[in-house]
Amino acid sequence: MAEETTYDLIAATGCPTGIAHTFMAKEALEKAAAAKGLTIKVETHGQVGIENEVTPAEIKAAKAVIVAADKDVQAGRFAGKPMVSVGVTAAIKDPDGLIDKALAAKAQGEMTDAVKNAGANSGDVEKESVGHVIYKHLMNGVSHMLVFVVAGGVLTAVSFLWGITSFDSTAADYNSFAAMLKIIGGICMNLMVPVLAAYIAESIADRPGLVPGFLAGMIAIQGLPVNAETGLIDAGGSGVGFGFLGGIVGGFLAGYVIKLLEKVFAGLPKNLNGLKAIFLYPLCSAFITGLVMLGISGPMAAINTGMMDFLKSLESSGPIVLGLAIGCMCAFDMGGPVNKAAYVTGTAMLTEALTAGVGTDTYNFGTNFMAAVSAACIVPPLITTFAVIVGKKYFTQEEHDAGIVNLILGCTHITEGAIPFMTKNIWPVMPIMMIGSSIGAILSILWGVHDPAPHGGFLVLPVVDGGLQWVIAILIGAVIGGILFVLFKKSDYEKNGNKVRE
Repeated sequence: MAEETTYDLIAATGCPTGIAHTFMAKEALEKAAAAKGLTIKVETHGQVGIENEVTPAEIKAAKAVIVAADKDVQAGRFAGKPMVSVGVTAAIKDPDGLIDKALAAKAQGEMTDAVKNAGANSGDVEKESVGHVIYKHLMNGVSHMLVFVVAGGVLTAVSFLWGITSFDSTAADYNSFAAMLKIIGGICMNLMVPVLAAYIAESIADRPGLVPGFLAGMIAIQGLPVNAETGLIDAGGSGVGFGFLGGIVGGFLAGYVIKLLEKVFAGLPKNLNGLKAIFLYPLCSAFITGLVMLGISGPMAAINTGMMDFLKSLESSGPIVLGLAIGCMCAFDMGGPVNKAAYVTGTAMLTEALTAGVGTDTYNFGTNFMAAVSAACIVPPLITTFAVIVGKKYFTQEEHDAGIVNLILGCTHITEGAIPFMTKNIWPVMPIMMIGSSIGAILSILWGVHDPAPHGGFLVLPVVDGGLQWVIAILIGAVIGGILFVLFKKSDYEKNGNKVRE
């Protein structure tokens, strides 16, 4: 049997969408390790699953471990090894510093049996901040949720190609295939909140968190059923859901209820572990989580309504204020937590819009909001494409090639391609990206563009109402941002004696 390859460093990377940040962090760590003369194996947790998975023997042989992730990457298996755990963007921005920190760390915690049996090292994990732990759990839910939103949203949007009421059997433009697409898309979208809650809970408490997590998410959709005639709690009645925000609260509640139950049942004999997993945890967690979620349904529904009303009130402030807020958030960290907050808010508004139906005020606002968010996410990569073409001599060959690739990334709504350009010069590149994104968002709102699809970029143009105006808005933002970017690079080029800085 061939001897297994060993590595100086082991790393795991993962971002909420599992598309760009995950692999950019991998590449940055590999380059930094090679420059230091170190070997590294980077396990990626992308949208297609785990790739380049590390083994217990490789963990055991490594000098240190780096976890650069905003989602659950099963970091518990690295216990007992020198380790540093940070957000995924930290590995992109400063991979050298991250490697140095990991090598300087000491191990903490008890090793898993698999690693222990393979051999072990000892010694002080650089602990994650409370904020990053919470964010990681939240993003684990978001990453699993997004694919449901994209699939459901696009299918629902495609159903409108046959007519805005083509799903309605009483309408003149009814089409049975469109109706089926609408049904499939609607079911997929309705799974958004339960999946969000379940995988937040799973990130906190592993597999036992799924049962109370899914339950919490379903209650967040349905609310507390009340009989309209008696005003009393009634299983056959109807309730007011508290949506996306309720799913987040429910996910954390479910996860920590399982953690509490683990402590409560810790004294039971080991031969009852099977009973705990299959009976006690699901039963008790469902009972506790369900009661609490139903109990807080009233206040949570009020908070959810208030939050949505606040977002809608920004519309009355005019397209400039709303578009500026959306644009700055989307371009602030290119797919990071602030960008995701704007995008997830957009998808939540879109879900309400599609539920309300075409022609309603809720539909008009939600799809217009989504168009602005999508425009703001598409603009930054296109800024870099414009800049490397117009100001080619001011960029390295590597930057030029990346900028050309960003044409494809931008057109398909993948903002992260602009990150390498921003990390080299946060000032003034970040403000330039914000300006370009804000222009795209403001014009999308001003021109009344409506996008019923949550993702896809220009691929969903056939279902965008006002598609031509939307493309023009995005291009104007990209060109203005691109001109500003070229002017900055030209100034930097001249400052460095007409040499392109590596």
